Amino acid sequence: MREEGYIEVTGGRVWYQKFNKNTTGTPVIILHGGPGSSSYSLEGLQALQEERPVILYDQLGCGRSDRPSDTSLWQLDRFVEELGQVREALNLDEVHILGHSWGTTLAAAYCLTKPSGVKSVIFSSPCLSAPRWEKDQIENLKTLPIEIQETIKRCEENGTTDSEEFKAAIQEFNTRFVCRVESEPDPEWVKKGSGYRNPEIYNIMWGPSEFSVKGNLKSFDCTSRLNEISCPTLFTCGRYDEATPESTEYFSSLVPNGKFHVFENSAHMAYFEEHDEFLRVAGNFFS
Repeated sequence: MREEGYIEVTGGRVWYQKFNKNTTGTPVIILHGGPGSSSYSLEGLQALQEERPVILYDQLGCGRSDRPSDTSLWQLDRFVEELGQVREALNLDEVHILGHSWGTTLAAAYCLTKPSGVKSVIFSSPCLSAPRWEKDQIENLKTLPIEIQETIKRCEENGTTDSEEFKAAIQEFNTRFVCRVESEPDPEWVKKGSGYRNPEIYNIMWGPSEFSVKGNLKSFDCTSRLNEISCPTLFTCGRYDEATPESTEYFSSLVPNGKFHVFENSAHMAYFEEHDEFLRVAGNFFS
């Protein structure tokens, strides 16, 4: 059974969908990456409805949600407030949270407001320190051919990150650290999902590329407060993830009830690259 609709939040309306096979398990709400992406690529996680209701929503400004022109809305605190408003509208008194990439930034910031009823959290390919993420990407770049490294550096310095040569260089990075499905390195659904993105939000909050954090998340680092998250947590990443196993394991060590899992055949999109295994690991953890 599936329902969809809109929820009024600060700044506009967000679109959501709920999948439920009339199961009685605690619902899970899924927080997509970005910022400024959408829940589109995560819709395969609706399969978790075998045990519990699954809620996906497009954060304000992207996907099928409203796209207001007020750029002051693109702040972490407003997205935290939005998550609380979605929970309230859907009567999610108790909930599991599964955040992916930027969605883990949002999940952590939300949990640190000490909301009630959060039963557990999965931090999938986490970004919990912008400075650490930036350092990790510098190291990842060093593994690419020198001409790719030079192209990326030159385009960033010249402000030409919208050029074709930069896009080609980024594709080389993506096939190593984002999605490693060899038979379909740029899946058709990923292409379709790009139409749901709002690059303006990404630029304001993060910057022109993965490698240089110049937006308002530049100083975000919640590692010193991760010990305040008291509910059970699972930190996951791919073996070849831009969210590196070393950083992911480090984050997990800072949480009292933290567990750590690596998907051995994945990069940043384990929920697609190892779909069945991701469902098994997530489902077992929630149960």
